[in-house]
Amino acid sequence: MTEKKSERLIVKFITNQASTDEIEQLTEWLKDDENKIVFKDFVKTNYAIDAALNSFDSTEVRKQLLKRIEEENNVFTKRRFSSYYKYAAILIIALGGFYFYKNSGAEQVKQNVIIPRVDEIVLQLGNGSSETIDTSDEKSVTDKEGNIIGKQEKNRLVYTKAFAEGALVYNTLKIPYGKKFEVQLSDGTVVHLNSGTSLRYPVQFGKNKRREVYLTGEAYFEVSKDKAHPFTVNAQEVNVEVLGTKFNVDSYTNNTSTDVVLVEGKVSLYKQQKTNQVYLTPGLKGSNLKGQDAISTEQVNTDYYTAWVKGSLVFKNASFADIIKKLERQYNVTFINRNKTLGKEIFNARFDNEPIEVVLKYFSDSYKIDYQIDRDKITIK
Repeated sequence: MTEKKSERLIVKFITNQASTDEIEQLTEWLKDDENKIVFKDFVKTNYAIDAALNSFDSTEVRKQLLKRIEEENNVFTKRRFSSYYKYAAILIIALGGFYFYKNSGAEQVKQNVIIPRVDEIVLQLGNGSSETIDTSDEKSVTDKEGNIIGKQEKNRLVYTKAFAEGALVYNTLKIPYGKKFEVQLSDGTVVHLNSGTSLRYPVQFGKNKRREVYLTGEAYFEVSKDKAHPFTVNAQEVNVEVLGTKFNVDSYTNNTSTDVVLVEGKVSLYKQQKTNQVYLTPGLKGSNLKGQDAISTEQVNTDYYTAWVKGSLVFKNASFADIIKKLERQYNVTFINRNKTLGKEIFNARFDNEPIEVVLKYFSDSYKIDYQIDRDKITIK
C-alpha cells in the first residue's frame, strides 16, 4: 500500500467514514509493526485530541464499536465474527495511538481540528410555514388539510402521483451547505439536489398545464416523459425545456455563468424568448454568462459534471478559487485565501467521498499548500 493511500485510510477511519472494505485494508496494513508506529505518528502529528480525552472511556468506545458491528447487514456468521475481530484489532491500535498522543506531552492545538457547521434542510410549505427535515426520519407528508400527498424516505421526498385540478400549491426545498437531498415530484421526475441549492416546485402539477420548477444552485434531473406536458426548469436567467431526459443544471448565484450538461435525451435552452433557442444533444454543455444573451455550447465529458450525485468531487482545469468554492459547499466550511496568486492556479483532481481532511492533505502534500484550521474556518497562507 502506498503512503498516500494508507494516510487516506487512516483519516477515513478516524473520521468514521471508512467502509468495511477500507477498514479491512487498514487492518492488513497494520499487521506490520512499523506501520503501527506510522499510524501513531500520523495521529500525533495530524490530530489534536480535545479535553474530552482527559476523561476518555475506552469501555464506552468499545461498546459503541460493538453496536456498530452488530448493525452490519452481513449474511454469514463467519463474516460477522471476522468483521468483529478486524474492528477490534483496529480499535486497540487506534486507542493506543490516541493514548500515545495524549501522554506524549505534545501541545494540544485545537485550531487544527476541523469542525464543520451543521445546518438543517428546510421544507417551505405552500401556506408560508416551514419545517426542518431530519434525514433519519421516515414519515408521511401531508397538505394543510391533513391529506397524505407523499412520504419521506430518510434523505428523499416522494410525492404521490396525481394532477392538481385547481390552483397549484408550491413547496420549496432549501438544502444547506454540507448536505444533499433527493425529491421525486408528483409526475415521477427525480431531482438530485446539491448542497446550497433551492428548488421551488408544485406539490402536484396542473392537469392541463406545463410542468415548471424553479432552481437556484445545482441539480441533476431525471425527467419523466410526458409529451402532453413539457417540463421546464427556470434556472434564474436561463430556461431549460425538455420532454423526458437526464441533465445537470449548475446555476449558483455566485457563479459567473449558468451551465447545463445533457447526459441523455434532448433539451432546448433559451433566455426570455423561445425564438433564440439552443438545442443540446448528449455530451454537450450549454453555457450562458450572466448578464449576456448568448448561449455557447461545447462537447464535454459529462462524468465531470455529474460525479457529485454519487458524492465525488472532480476538478478539471479548475482554478483554486473555484475549487475552494466547491469545497465550502460540499463540507460547509469557510475558506480564507490569503494567497491571491494561488487562487488563479489551475488544478486537476478527483476525490471520491473523501473527508475534507484527506482533500486538504492532498493539496498540502502535492502542491505544498500551507493552511491553518480554526473550527470551520480554513485559512490558506
